[in-house]
Amino acid sequence: MRRREFGAIALTGIAGAAAAQTTGGFHDSGLIGRLEGPQLITDEARRPRQFKEAPMLAEQVRAGRLPPVDQRLPQDVMVIQPLRSVGKYGGTWRRGFIGPGDSENGNRIMSGDKPLFFDAAGTELMPCLARGYEVSEDGRRTTLFLRRGLKWSDGSPHTADDWLFYFNDIYANRDLVPSPAPELSANGKPGRMVKVDDYTVAFEFDDPYFLFPQLLAGDTLIGGGNTRQQSQGQSYGIYAPMAYLKAFLPKYTPMEQLTAQARQAGFGNWVEHFKFRSDWRLNRDLPTLAAWRMVQPINTQLWVLERNPYFYAVDTEGQQLPYIDRVQMTLAENPEVINLRAIAGEYDYQERFIDLGKLPVIIENQQRSRYKVHLDPGFNGADSVLFPTITYTEDREIGDLLRKVEFRRALALGIDREQLNEAFWLGLGTPGSVVPDESLPENPGPEWRRKWSVLDIPQANRLLDGIGLQRKDREGFRLRRDNGQRLRIEIAVGQTLSPTWPQQAEMIAQHWRQIGIATDVKVMERSLWYTRAYTDQHQIALWTNNGTESLYLYPRYTLPVDPIGAVISNVYSHWYASNGQRGEAPSDPHLLRAFQLMRAATSQRQAERNETAKEVWRIAVDQQWGIGLVGLSPAFMGVRVVSDRLENVPARTGISQHCRTPWGAHPEQWYFKS
Repeated sequence: MRRREFGAIALTGIAGAAAAQTTGGFHDSGLIGRLEGPQLITDEARRPRQFKEAPMLAEQVRAGRLPPVDQRLPQDVMVIQPLRSVGKYGGTWRRGFIGPGDSENGNRIMSGDKPLFFDAAGTELMPCLARGYEVSEDGRRTTLFLRRGLKWSDGSPHTADDWLFYFNDIYANRDLVPSPAPELSANGKPGRMVKVDDYTVAFEFDDPYFLFPQLLAGDTLIGGGNTRQQSQGQSYGIYAPMAYLKAFLPKYTPMEQLTAQARQAGFGNWVEHFKFRSDWRLNRDLPTLAAWRMVQPINTQLWVLERNPYFYAVDTEGQQLPYIDRVQMTLAENPEVINLRAIAGEYDYQERFIDLGKLPVIIENQQRSRYKVHLDPGFNGADSVLFPTITYTEDREIGDLLRKVEFRRALALGIDREQLNEAFWLGLGTPGSVVPDESLPENPGPEWRRKWSVLDIPQANRLLDGIGLQRKDREGFRLRRDNGQRLRIEIAVGQTLSPTWPQQAEMIAQHWRQIGIATDVKVMERSLWYTRAYTDQHQIALWTNNGTESLYLYPRYTLPVDPIGAVISNVYSHWYASNGQRGEAPSDPHLLRAFQLMRAATSQRQAERNETAKEVWRIAVDQQWGIGLVGLSPAFMGVRVVSDRLENVPARTGISQHCRTPWGAHPEQWYFKS
C-alpha cells in the first residue's frame, strides 16, 4: 500500500452487491437501472488545453469583475467526461426543502468540497480536492496531494495553509471543538497534520492507520467536507478558508474586538459569531470550493445557490462546470407538500422526502407531468430504526428499562414487521434487523437478519415479566415498578426524510399494546428533534441506519462513537471520541468490547477489518441498540423524480451515506436540453 493510484482500492464490494441484490418486485418494475456515472479523466494527456465558461461568467469577465477562466481554474484541473453527452450552459434546478432544519438537502449538493470521493458504485476511492494520495508501507503516514492553483469562490488561494489553519486554530480550540474527531486518532492515539509544501499535507500516526484514506472520503467528521461539517453549529472537517475566517478568532484579533463584533452582529459571544461566519447556509460571504455558492440563505422561502466561478472541474471539451446556473430550493410546509409538488412536475430532480408508498401515483403521473421515475435500492439493513437512548435520565424508571437488554429485545419481538412492510413499503422491503445486505463482506450471516427481529409475543411477554413488569392495569397495560402507574414509552419522530415515519410509529404503538406497553408518539420539527437527540433527551428515537452498510464510514447508527450524532448515547460517544477525557465511560461490557473492536479496526487491512465489522454487528444486533424494522429498499432517498429535460442523470445511483446522493451522480455535469 505504499503508493495508491485512484481506482485501486475496493471498499466493500457494493458494486458486486448491486448486481447480486434481489429486492423482490422492485427489480420487476423496470425502474431500476445499472449503477453508472461520469468518468473522471486522470490522464494528463487528455487534459483540455483551452477552456470555456458559462455566458453569465463571460459577461463578468468582460465587465472586469472576474479574471479570465484560465486564470480561475487550477493547474491540476479535474476533467469529467459527462455520462452521455457534453452539455450546454444555463437553467435553474428546481427542488424542494422543508425549512432551516433541512440542512442536509443543500449539504449534499455542495459535496464537491470533500478531500476524496468515491466512484459511482461507492466502492473505489476517487480524486476530489486532492488529486492523489499516498500511504506509507507501515500505514502510519498518509499524504494528500492538493490541486495546485485551486482557488476559493472569492478568488483567494486554497493551499496547505488552509488545512494547517483548521487543524491548529479551529480543531485545537476546545471552545469550538469540545470533543476531538475519533477519525483523527489511530487506536485512540491522536494524529498530527504536517505541511510538506504549499499543495501537500501529510497525516502522521503512532500506529498503523490503513483505514484513513477511506475516512477522508466518507461522510465522517474529517471527510464530510467543509460545508457539511462546518454548518449547524459544528466546527469539524479538515480544512477551512484561512484568509476569511482568521479575523474571527482570538488568536488573530483581540478578544475585546471580537466581543464587540459579535454583539454588533447580534450574537452573545465570539464563538457564536464564528460559527455563523463559518456556516455556508447562513453566511453568503463565506468562500466555498463547491460547484455552487449560496446567494440566498436557508432561513428564507427560497434557498438559492449560484455557480461558483472558480470551481475546479471542466468537461472533456474544456467547458468549466457546472452546466446549470442555479439551484433553487422552494420551502414546503412538510414532506407531503414535497410529494404533491413533485407529482405535479414542479421539481427537476427530487429524491429527498419522496414517499415510496406513493410510487403508484408517482408512476401514473409521469407522462402528464413530464418526468421519469428511478428507483435506487439501498444496502443498509433498515430504512427505519428505533434507537433506545441507553443514557436517558429524565425519567429514572424509563432510563433503567432502556438500559436492560431484555426490555429492548422484548420491544423488538413485539413488532409486526410484515404489516409495516405491506403498509409502508408496498410489501417490497425486507423486514428484519439492522445488518447490511447479505451480499456485502461486512454482513455477519443470514441468521442475523432475524435475530430478535421477528414477531414473537409470547417470548416478548416472558422477557417483560422477567424484569419485574408483570403487573398490569384493567386494560392490560403494564405498570411501572417504582410507583405502580401505567408504564408509558415515548417514540420521538422528526418531521424529516420519511413522510410516513409518524404513521409507522403509530402502527408500532398498536403492536406494543399486544405486549402491554403503552406508547406515545411525539412528532417534532427536525431541528428540535436533533437538539433533543444529541442531548440524550429522547426515550426512543425513530430514524434510519442509512450509511452503516459501510460500517467504518458512518458508524454513528451502530455504535455511539460520533460526538455530534450518536442517537444511542451522546454521553458515551464523547467518552469514546475523546479517549476518556470527556463524557462518561460505559459499564456495559458488550459496549466496551464493541468500542475496543472499532479502535482496533483502524490498524487492520481490508480482510481483517471485514471480520471485525461482522463481530461488531453480532454484538449490536444481540444487544438491540438499534431495533431494525424494514430495509434494503429505495425508501430512503432512493425514489427519484427527474424532469424529462434533465440530461446525464444515471439510471441508478448509490444512496449510501458516503455517496452523498445526489452529489454521487455528479450534478455538475447535468444539463437541461432545449
